[in-house]
Amino acid sequence: MKALQNTVQRNCHISDAQYAGNYTLCIYLLKMREFYRWESKQAYGTSISKEALGPWLTQREQLWDEVEDNAFSSLGINNQQIDPFETRQVNQRLNPQGYVYSGGYGLYGKPVFFLAELEQSQQLDDFTLYIAGRELARDLAAPPGMIQDQCVFIRRESLRRFIWEKVEESSWHKQENPLARALACYDFKSNPDDSLERMTDMEVDTVLHHEIGEIKAGQILGDDWELMLIDLPRSQAEIMVRAVRDNIADAISTLPKLINNEEISQIHFYFANLSSMRKLIFPSLMDAYQHWLKNKNTSAIKKLINKAEKHWIELAQTIMQTHKKYGNNSPAHIEALIKNNYF
Repeated sequence: MKALQNTVQRNCHISDAQYAGNYTLCIYLLKMREFYRWESKQAYGTSISKEALGPWLTQREQLWDEVEDNAFSSLGINNQQIDPFETRQVNQRLNPQGYVYSGGYGLYGKPVFFLAELEQSQQLDDFTLYIAGRELARDLAAPPGMIQDQCVFIRRESLRRFIWEKVEESSWHKQENPLARALACYDFKSNPDDSLERMTDMEVDTVLHHEIGEIKAGQILGDDWELMLIDLPRSQAEIMVRAVRDNIADAISTLPKLINNEEISQIHFYFANLSSMRKLIFPSLMDAYQHWLKNKNTSAIKKLINKAEKHWIELAQTIMQTHKKYGNNSPAHIEALIKNNYF
């Protein structure tokens, strides 16, 4: 396992070396700070020393310079060499030993790898659901939930770290907003460790239902959607298209589940993490949240969900038709189409 862990981590370094430059400086430094905390096994509440972080950043960037042009290494398991993107083959060998692995592609085509202890697995229709625990190898991008090769991965440790980042963010910017309201449902001041665990338990369910929504959205949109994303260059249009897909997933699965649960902290945290683009193209959703906040009932959100699902699916289908019609010239047309169909 140690040799496998080292190989997976080296593949993570290669991916980071090739794609870390895509982040803005602010996001890059925040991600590196969080990655340093994970790699050095520091407790969440520990203040990170600038004297230690500075030399580590320099060493990591030197390592990236050394490996940037390297090919990804195959994984040696049970005297076999397996391609690092053959996720199912790797898990067939690792799951019985209590481990879970993923090798696939994330945002902007970045290869994303991780190796972790396996907490739970089960079948979810045609998909296998994995709940991953302590992570043994990971890269700079550590999404709490993802779908790869007919598998749904919920990364509990990454989710816990994501929540803790939000706790720190809230302490820096003391504002009355959805994030502050979500955290106020827990006792982070007096009992941060227990609060973090309880909130992680709660939010695993939200991440799971978003991924279920992603599966259902994929079934509705088909392969043409993924082919379109590959063709689209990094642009405003691509960001908008991804936001449309997220809106479909949440209208189908995440929002109905949140409303049925009526768990106040989950609802606040969901709205706290809506991207700026999703708020921009879906203003009625934030209006419905404000109605819930004022009137203490979910009627506005419930009323919105069915209409929203139909709207975003129809818009997504029109986006694909626009891409087929205009090809390489489609980004500007797609951007204009979405701007004319805010909901």
